[in-house]
Amino acid sequence: MQHAGQLSTPRRLTTVDEIGTAIGRPASMIMLKQISALDEGCRTVLARCPIAAFGYRDADGASRTTFIGGTPGFTRVLSPTRISFPLPEAGDPHGPVSFFFLLPGVGEILRVNGTVAARQGPEITVGVTEAYVHCAQAVLRSGLWQPPAQPQPPAGITGDGPLSRPGVTEFLAAAPFLALSTWDSSGGSDTSPRGDQQAVARILDGRTLVLPDRRGNKRADTLHNLLQDDRLSFAALVPGRSGVLHVRGRGAITDDPALLETMALRGVPPQAALLIDVEHAEIAGNHALTRSRVWSPGAHVDRGTVPDLMALAGEHLAANAASAGGGLSSSLLKVIAAIPGMTRLLRLVMNRAYLLGLRKEGYEHLVPGAGRPGRRPADDGGLLREVRIAEVRPETPSAVTLVLEDAGDSRRPFDFRPGQFFTLVADIDGRPVRRAYSASSVPGSPRLEVTVKRVDQGRFSTHVHGGLRAGDRLAVLGPSGSFHAGSPDPAQTVLVAAGSGVTPMMSMIRTRLAAGSAGERIALLYSSRDRDDIIFAGELDRLVKDHPDRLAVTHVLTRRDGRLDAEGVHRWITGLSPAGDAHYFVCGPEPLMAVVQGVLAGLGFRTRKCTTSATPAERTPGSRRLCRRR
Repeated sequence: MQHAGQLSTPRRLTTVDEIGTAIGRPASMIMLKQISALDEGCRTVLARCPIAAFGYRDADGASRTTFIGGTPGFTRVLSPTRISFPLPEAGDPHGPVSFFFLLPGVGEILRVNGTVAARQGPEITVGVTEAYVHCAQAVLRSGLWQPPAQPQPPAGITGDGPLSRPGVTEFLAAAPFLALSTWDSSGGSDTSPRGDQQAVARILDGRTLVLPDRRGNKRADTLHNLLQDDRLSFAALVPGRSGVLHVRGRGAITDDPALLETMALRGVPPQAALLIDVEHAEIAGNHALTRSRVWSPGAHVDRGTVPDLMALAGEHLAANAASAGGGLSSSLLKVIAAIPGMTRLLRLVMNRAYLLGLRKEGYEHLVPGAGRPGRRPADDGGLLREVRIAEVRPETPSAVTLVLEDAGDSRRPFDFRPGQFFTLVADIDGRPVRRAYSASSVPGSPRLEVTVKRVDQGRFSTHVHGGLRAGDRLAVLGPSGSFHAGSPDPAQTVLVAAGSGVTPMMSMIRTRLAAGSAGERIALLYSSRDRDDIIFAGELDRLVKDHPDRLAVTHVLTRRDGRLDAEGVHRWITGLSPAGDAHYFVCGPEPLMAVVQGVLAGLGFRTRKCTTSATPAERTPGSRRLCRRR
């Protein structure tokens, strides 16, 4: 790809006629889809919608775009021309604002424009001036509801600027979708979706982005707005992540052939592009994304509970055609819509039209059915998976194990490597809270087990111990982490753990013993405060009894024996007569990990720290994998 340093100054489009020449002019029926008040179909969509993009300007005139919501129906319809919603962030919207409402799993979008009418605390009231259905092309281009593509390597940046901030280039390289907000000079606002294959915005230098404008319905609201007011903002998404990239700056329009060619797909360049001079770029967490669980297949809407948005657009078109004196065309539209099964047939025809049109632009691997969710997102470190609590099992007076299963398919397995962790996400007092816990179960099982130890004043652990019951639902992210058993299996595995640090070790022990490798030996040194605090005490005793030649467990009770120190660790390790290819794992407080590594070094073992995790108190303690070298 060519970058700014390789291109001459791109030609700018500065008039309505130039834009019309570059992209064409919309058909008259396209402009008849707008309605000036929310009808029953729009109200039904808003009642089911959990998230929306929101563009506004604050009291200082700064342009801002964000995502709002978190639960279905977060937008209240006060009247056909008045809505309200909570805006928890510190922004202070003034004047014209705009939205688009997303239904998870659905391609089409409901767009609403209006003006701020009032604010009381976090609640914003907006007077609606227009609403209409936006086609599914942006969602289809981006694959928004599909498993994310492997991101491209971040582009190298020349020069300083807002895009040089930590994480921004990596985020842009993985972001296929964004909400773009612009304003005109007569009190109008527009927030429109933009999607593209892989990265939706391309970096030219430390302060310049280029955003391809591919073929659509030719309304060109964004482009016309920029001719009047070049200030803009956007919020970019990466499927599976809860962070949002917020950008604001100034935009210009170009049809420069050399620049457009750098964004061609299968030889087809976009019809135009936006050049964005970036003034601010920042990645921030977004509560609406986390709470709405839009990346979870379980959050995709049931198609029977909302109107087909293309059918809704047809109703708006028929109503406007009648009021505009459409005569026969209006009557014909109503007759066609009333034919049984016609909505389904029109949906199939529209889906095919979407795919054919986008393939002509160079897109491949599109999922059929613009309005339907496609494959389930894969379970990797970035995607939320909704789970149901099958059991809350007490382990000690201060530790419980949550037994989790997939909320949509209780037979669906959890794949990970023994020792890895998952991040649990729960809504606590109306706010999303997440904590990471190591899996203690065997990979490949339809049930995932994580053990949570109660921590004084720990928000998440207190919620688990006091508020969760079988049948409750959470979301999980993962698996994550490089602290895990590798392959091939060594002749001997040596484990040292303290407190809840035994949980990843338990996954390793269960997995290795279940594999039935008769020659492998496992030794665990486990430090607990007293006998009542030994997590998995009963199961460890049973496993030692069932596998006396393969598993040995040594308990240290600090109230009885004192803290585990270097002398104790040295005595235990030398007593094992460890094999030459033994692998060592330690999980617990940092002082314990330092002691174990120091003892091994003193014994002449060349060790390396494969991974270290400095973690909050509510998570599994820090962990290290120490690999012996001859």
